[in-house]
Amino acid sequence: MKFGMRKPSLKRSIKARTTGRANLALKRSVDPLYGKKGVGFVKNPKRSVKNAVYERTTFSF
Repeated sequence: MKFGMRKPSLKRSIKARTTGRANLALKRSVDPLYGKKGVGFVKNPKRSVKNAVYERTTFSF
């Protein structure tokens, strides 16, 4: 598990900014649980716990 500062990725930050609002709306219309808090734990608890630990043990600038 990583501790400390995360390495920023320019490619991922651009992708996050340019993901279309229409694309997200489409996903929400198909899957009513898409983007809701806590659904990740129901879907895949192991990954959800790992992500929670990673989020608490690393930081970005």
